[in-house]
Amino acid sequence: MFASFRNVSQHPNKQQKQEREWLSVSFKPENFIPGVVIGFILGLLWDLSQPGKDQSKKNKISVGKVQQRSLVTSNGDEELKMVLVVRRDLKMTTGKIASQCAHAATGVYAELMQSHRSLLRQWEQYGQPKIVVTCKNQQEMNKLKEAAEGIGLPTFVVADAGRTQVVSGSKTVLAVGPGPKESVDSVTGKQALL
Repeated sequence: MFASFRNVSQHPNKQQKQEREWLSVSFKPENFIPGVVIGFILGLLWDLSQPGKDQSKKNKISVGKVQQRSLVTSNGDEELKMVLVVRRDLKMTTGKIASQCAHAATGVYAELMQSHRSLLRQWEQYGQPKIVVTCKNQQEMNKLKEAAEGIGLPTFVVADAGRTQVVSGSKTVLAVGPGPKESVDSVTGKQALL
């Protein structure tokens, strides 16, 4: 059996020669590059035609269902704001708090860019107001998040990577909004300013 295999490889038949010639012609740059480009374009079109993947697994934003429509379609005269809620029990330094607040604000902004651009535009018209308040601990933060989502406000929670001052996965800052000032205040209005 081994000998017959060697004979075939030593004396290739006409069909094997044609296959090798076809392969050598196929992989020339003038044939290969257009094929890759066409493949890329077809793959991109295929990806765009697929329905969105499960966003809830990778996104940390939550928009309550009760007022989701009213936030997006609210009149352009309504003042909007965002409140950033910082946990006091983690005893973060000023710089760490600033960094975590920036993560929360940019996180909610990036997520809303995908789904609620008109809400962001309206918030931008008012100068993107942001207020920083505190909460005692994780439990209080969870209650504020639930209350905000219950009335349809967007929320975003920062989970720290744990490279500096806090344990990995610690929930450091909760962003509430942007949303109508009265709605945001009904959730976070009793929290102490930072």
